Parts: sequence; C-alpha cells; structure tokens
Amino acid sequence: MHYIVCIKQVPNTTEIRIDPKTNTLIREGVESILNPFDTYAIEEAVRLKEANGGKITAISMGPPQCEATLREAVALGVDEIVLLSDRRFAGADTWATSLTLAAAIKKIGDYKLILTGQQAIDGDTAQVGPGIAAHLNIPQTCFVRKIETLDCHKATVQRLMEDGYDRVEIKLPAVISVVKEINSPRLPSLRGKKNAKSVELTVWNCADLGLDEKATGLNGSPTQVMSIFSPQHDKKVEKFEGASEDAVELIAKRLHEMSKR
Repeated sequence: MHYIVCIKQVPNTTEIRIDPKTNTLIREGVESILNPFDTYAIEEAVRLKEANGGKITAISMGPPQCEATLREAVALGVDEIVLLSDRRFAGADTWATSLTLAAAIKKIGDYKLILTGQQAIDGDTAQVGPGIAAHLNIPQTCFVRKIETLDCHKATVQRLMEDGYDRVEIKLPAVISVVKEINSPRLPSLRGKKNAKSVELTVWNCADLGLDEKATGLNGSPTQVMSIFSPQHDKKVEKFEGASEDAVELIAKRLHEMSKR
C-alpha cells in the first residue's frame, strides 16, 4: 500500500514577517521548521506501514530550502521525497496549493491514502487537505483522531467532533486530515538520520506537472491577502472604592448606564 503525506515548511511562529508590498510571507533569513501538525500525519503513515507494509512518499511545495524539511521526514520514517519547487508556485493560496499538490499526486499515480496535518501554523485554514481531495475527485475526511480499520478498499476512522466523535467509513483512495490526538510522534532514529542523508530527492516544476502557470502561484489564486495587521486591544479600567454594598450599587449603576449606549 502506498501512503502519501503532504507536509509544509513553515516560518517559526515567533519570526513571521510580511512583505508590505505583496502581503506574502518573507522566508529569506527566517528560521523555518516542519509544520508541527504534519508530524502527526507522518507518524500515522509510519504506523500504518509498520502494520500493513507498503511505502511512504512525502511531498512538499516550496523553495529549494524545503529539502531540509523533507529529509527530516525521512528521518522520521518516510521512504521517498518529492519537492515541488518553481518560482511560478510562489504566493499560492490554498486553492492553488492544493491544485499543485494534486497534480503531483496524479503524476505519482499509485496511491491509496493521502494524509495531511490538520492545518499549517502559518495560515490555520485547514483547507489544503479537502482541496486536494476536490481536485482529485476522491473522498476526504477531516479531523481524524483514529484509524480503526484499513484495507485496500476502505478505511474506518473516527472524526473528532465538539461533543465526541463520528465513526466514518471512507472508500479508498482518499484524503484524511489528522489531529494531534491521533498519536504521539516519535523522535528521528539513527537509521532514519542516515537514510535522510542518502535518499534521492525528486524535484518537479510547473512544466513537469503539466500545469498552466496561470493556474499556479499568485496568478492562480482566487483569494489574495489585502492587508495583515495585529488587532488593537483597548482596555479601560474603572476602580470603585468604598464599602462592598456601596461598590455593588456603583457597579450596577455603571452597568445600567453602559447598557443605554
């Protein structure tokens, strides 16, 4: 069975900077890490491979430095890595990103289960996983907290809900987005670190995927960021002194005045 894990290299959350002209992330000179939510997708794929056999391919879209993140995935148990790197991919929103990833998955061809993390910490949209499924026209389930059964034709999973969970049977091939409750990611093994240094990296650009450059990156993004700013929090404090009975009366009077505004 072939498992595909889509991962992302993201800026360290304490180091995010925005280009004021393009409103896109500035990645140059910024520390980057493997998206923490994606580690749960990698771990789940590794556990499935250990239980059922098969192989795991990790895919990431980004600049050349994303190779480090893909090799980190190998150290965690991934077998093959593919980097989608082209300047024409820059500035992609979730629609264009999922389109590009889906094109790569189509090119790979032989797969049964695609796993993604719940969301990326730099965007928090949780839209790429479902977007991949839409472009591939295959089933998808989000917020998966447990894979109960899996064979070559279907999977039974638990989908996390606010008041519990749903048990969902999904036909394969399919896309699932996992939550952190699904497992506890392992640390890289010594063998994995050795493999990470030697495994071959496959790099595909826009032409390799057969995509129209007008459908990728910023050009192919129907949504664009117009502005980014931190919300202002204006706090006003009023202090009431005196006996507790008097303070209660003053507070009640003040609240009554505010309700008339």
